[in-house]
Amino acid sequence: MKRTAGNEKGEHLSMGAPAKAPDQRPELPDFWDKRFDQGVMPWDAGSVPAAFARFAARQPRPLSTLIPGCGSAWEAAHLAALGWPVTALDFAPAAIAKARAVLGGAPVDLRCADFFTFTPARPCDLIYERAFLCALPRKLWPDWARQVAQLLPPDGLLAGYFFICDQAKGPPFGILQKQLEELLRPSFTCIEDDPANDSLPIFAGRERWQVWRRHASSSPV
Repeated sequence: MKRTAGNEKGEHLSMGAPAKAPDQRPELPDFWDKRFDQGVMPWDAGSVPAAFARFAARQPRPLSTLIPGCGSAWEAAHLAALGWPVTALDFAPAAIAKARAVLGGAPVDLRCADFFTFTPARPCDLIYERAFLCALPRKLWPDWARQVAQLLPPDGLLAGYFFICDQAKGPPFGILQKQLEELLRPSFTCIEDDPANDSLPIFAGRERWQVWRRHASSSPV
């Protein structure tokens, strides 16, 4: 993610306020590298969540899938085992190293790259969301919505888990349902919305499984 403000090396900004160190800024890979290196990953279930597994099982055909902020890539491994074409993406090298260990020889296109400037080698049918949007500072949310809409074709799907609450301090950063709708409704229609029943403690009671379908005739805003 390269939507940064100020100096990335931690020097003082022009207004005189000290910048946070890179490993204290979740918009930079240093923040996530530190947590993966230290094994501090409360967002990592070490397994595939139930609603997602059911969603994949009922699809009539494999969907070409992009997983931004893939972390350890458990879901990517699951989809690859089903024969789906999968691109798993993370901008933190330590996350990519963890994902590579989890994936083993699974046929996943694993990339260390910035989601906001990434162009997939093949068109996406599905973008899978879990613990990516809520990892982003709120100033990046409009860019996230724009990129998701840009990458998906008409009738493409955005499916996954959303941290629905007003938790301003993060990560995870909570988003209200109204805010999520404001981001997505210009380009998407919500076609599934259910509470998650197997959330990790950090998300418990505040996570919803949702599927959004890209409008047949709309442009990214």
